[in-house]
Amino acid sequence: MKNNSTFALRGSICYSLDAETLAAEEHAYVVCENGVCAGVFQELPSRFQGIPCTDTGSSIIIPGLTDLHLHAPQYSLRGTKMDLELLDWLNAVAFPEETKYSDLTYAEQAYRIFTEDLKKSPTTRACIFGTLHVKATELLMDLTEETGIKAYIGKVNMDRNGPAELQEADAQASSQATVQWLTDISGKYENVKPILTPRFIPSCSDELMGELSDIQKKYRLPVQSHLSENPGETLWVQELCPDSSFYGDAYDRFGLFGGDSCPTIMAHCVYSSDREIALMKKRGVYVAHCPQSNMNLSSGIAPARKFLDQGLHTGLGTDIAGGHTLSMFRAIADAVQVSKLHWRLMEESQKALTFAEAFYMATIGGGSFFGKAGSFLPGYEFDALILDDSLFPHPQPLSVPERLERLTYLGGDQCVTGKYVSGRKIF
Repeated sequence: MKNNSTFALRGSICYSLDAETLAAEEHAYVVCENGVCAGVFQELPSRFQGIPCTDTGSSIIIPGLTDLHLHAPQYSLRGTKMDLELLDWLNAVAFPEETKYSDLTYAEQAYRIFTEDLKKSPTTRACIFGTLHVKATELLMDLTEETGIKAYIGKVNMDRNGPAELQEADAQASSQATVQWLTDISGKYENVKPILTPRFIPSCSDELMGELSDIQKKYRLPVQSHLSENPGETLWVQELCPDSSFYGDAYDRFGLFGGDSCPTIMAHCVYSSDREIALMKKRGVYVAHCPQSNMNLSSGIAPARKFLDQGLHTGLGTDIAGGHTLSMFRAIADAVQVSKLHWRLMEESQKALTFAEAFYMATIGGGSFFGKAGSFLPGYEFDALILDDSLFPHPQPLSVPERLERLTYLGGDQCVTGKYVSGRKIF
């Protein structure tokens, strides 16, 4: 359904022009025309005179934030067993929790908590893992649709190396369940779309990857998965896939690693080799950089500077519940902080990220997976957040970018007083 409303917001406006440049204007107007940004203006052009306008006073107005990677069924266990490493944490915490989603009563209770919190968060777009359970994934899509947030949601595929309760019988059973899910949801949603979701290579046999490749081509679905997250995981992939040159090649052999007809997000990429990075760039693969999760699960520090400098599509993810908070503001701050450690401790030639670069990753960087999203440049979908930073008084005047950076570190989520997605007011 097309959004036919035109209105303006007035305040201190800040948005990315590119990865290195923040544009900022005080006492300015940003105009939404039928769900699309018409531009930022110091004075309203004559053609917009008389349109509804909300004056936010000194509040900061920024584009919405995109979370490129999170696991909805893990939301209830965030902050649990954070002293474990990735594979141990999956087996001890994540997998047992995900088995509970065969019970739709539990799934509804848990997913309502998740979607209500997501709605209140600064996230306006998200790429979300469900579980392998068809009905629970459809329920997650129903509830996310109600929030007004734009999202890709995937039914997870896994037919090996999981607990018996969380492993599909075989490749054919997984494929059939995926097709059933796609049939059930066809044409059902306005805000939510399906995304093909092989959990990661250790969970998916070659037979299943072949089945998913066929489904991807038939339904022309995007793909989300994990890549080179943890040393133990990458060694495991080498053992499982001896014919693959590197982790990403195990996806690419089945046509599930980017390309014009297969938009793909790979989360983490902490240990991606130069060959893997080169293939990611060639295929247009998106990196979902998840700094908090990589710290919590002892995975390491992804070379985000290298990704940006080499022109890879790079966004940020909270990776609930490897990450322990939905806050994309925290993801921005974490991305800057871990890049400083990478520069200081690992590669001095790779300078730390600036705040402007990390903000870009959270807006245009991830938002571009959805098309023209994540900026107030003309023609972008109108996703916006209104931020009241009066919670953090300061004894001297600050520029708009300085105020935005400050609230990012001090707790931006509590500053969100308004949220729009494609021109529609969420709250």
